[in-house]
Amino acid sequence: MTPNFFKAVLVVPLAMVSMLTACSEEPAPPSGEAVMSAETLSDNIRTLASDAFGGRGPASEGEELTVAFLTEKFTELGLKPANGDSFTQAVPLVSIEAGQDTKLSVKAGGAVIDLAYRQSQVTWTRQVVDSISVSDSEMVFVGYGINAPERGWNDYEGVDVSGKTVIMLINDPGYATQDPEVFNGNAMTYYGRWDYKFDEAAQRGAVGAIMIHDTKPAAYGWSTVENSWTGPAFSLVREDGGAALSKFEAWVSNDSARLIMAAAGQDLDALMVAAKTHGFKAVPLGISASAEFTNKTNHIDSRNVAAILPGKKNPDEVFIYMAHWDHIGIDPAAKEGEDGIYNGALDNATGTAGLIELAKAYASLPEAPDRSVMFLAVTAEEQGLLGSAYYAEHPLVPLANTVGGINMDGLNNFGPTWDITVVGLGNSELDNHLQAALGEGRRLRPDAYPEKGYFYRSDHFELSKKGVPMLYPGSGIDHKEKGEAYGLAKDEEYVTKHYHGPSDEWSADWDLSGAIEDLRLYFRTGLSLVNSDVWPAWADGTEFKAAREAQRAAAEKDSKVSEE
Repeated sequence: MTPNFFKAVLVVPLAMVSMLTACSEEPAPPSGEAVMSAETLSDNIRTLASDAFGGRGPASEGEELTVAFLTEKFTELGLKPANGDSFTQAVPLVSIEAGQDTKLSVKAGGAVIDLAYRQSQVTWTRQVVDSISVSDSEMVFVGYGINAPERGWNDYEGVDVSGKTVIMLINDPGYATQDPEVFNGNAMTYYGRWDYKFDEAAQRGAVGAIMIHDTKPAAYGWSTVENSWTGPAFSLVREDGGAALSKFEAWVSNDSARLIMAAAGQDLDALMVAAKTHGFKAVPLGISASAEFTNKTNHIDSRNVAAILPGKKNPDEVFIYMAHWDHIGIDPAAKEGEDGIYNGALDNATGTAGLIELAKAYASLPEAPDRSVMFLAVTAEEQGLLGSAYYAEHPLVPLANTVGGINMDGLNNFGPTWDITVVGLGNSELDNHLQAALGEGRRLRPDAYPEKGYFYRSDHFELSKKGVPMLYPGSGIDHKEKGEAYGLAKDEEYVTKHYHGPSDEWSADWDLSGAIEDLRLYFRTGLSLVNSDVWPAWADGTEFKAAREAQRAAAEKDSKVSEE
């Protein structure tokens, strides 16, 4: 009996110890995509889009609060500063604000058409001067204002616009004709962008450059022009103070453009038909433009915010997640009782808060990935992609060592979708990695509005121009329960009612479960690249492919030389 008794006594406690040990082991904490939550995403959006942050205008108290908030979040996650010992990168800007007394007029014979500021025209300058005065500058209609030698198209051929004022159409002839053989057909090219057109006019010596607004080809209404091109406008600091640029640039409403053309004995509709025809010739209008206004100028340093998770195997190679933290700020012309704060909740507190969720996901991994991961929040996107343009010129990691990236500019706030939109789908091999990371039943969808040129309107473009493959995904349309009609209606509602308006505010009614689903997809996509030695390439025919190939070839040559 004794041996059996002792055996029982010894065996039972050991079994119990084993059971107790198993029970006492806590489950591993969630890591990676599992740690991202709609609740924390919503909380961070609410903070960033609060009135206290004042619309997050560059060089405002809102910038101070935003930079401090992001720095605190990245520090709490244990990420490293990407700029030496600093989480910030100074971005030197100059603020130029045209006065409310801005005048733009057109003289035809003895008659003068005075265009009301904000209602009929918005005029400004990128020259760093105290005032602008242009009198009786000859006007020339230059169609779409495009010189594209590779496409055999030059709206300036045979006309000298030096010292004159050009007036032109937004978008490009491909959109106007809907002919896939003309430019890119319905899909806008960079030639359709207002910034290209103003720069081309300046290179031609035009003293003034006027864009005719049209809602469909511009992809936004007049209210967006009024809100986005008034108040302080920021530019990167230029050595010449902007002297090489046109003295003034402007938008005029479509109705005002019709009045101007009628005064010149022209019909705007007929001119639009002519402008989309190959071989179009610029039309001197026989009328003149005058502009006069004062400026308030100020040199400031805004900041990009950048954190990095160093890779364990190839830390000098980096994948970038980026979003712009800024918005329009506060309207100085808002009257008492009006909501003058442009909170920018969807645009782009959502993307900025998404950066924090992705940083949290990577920081929670049991071990660092092979390559480094950067979380880059850039400034002054609303002023013309200035923060990303500065980063592209002064990268914290060489662009040749930048594997690629994902830009987030507005996350889904209306629930999960079966699809996810990719602006510029087919541009690069990054699409394959996004496709491979899709969850069951989900699919990639091309941009539903290629004519709006969204690929050229957010921060990924500045890195793309330099050769870095970038993804620009956005909300899907096909809601998992309510279908495509619902998703399209939500998109239309935002564009018509809230885009760049004071009503773009956080709401407790938002359904951010779709945003989390998308962020998890972005996480899986980036992780597949940072744990590989793959260098995704641009597709044949894209304007960025040659730059990337030259960039990588130079990097590989330098690497071989250093090894020798």
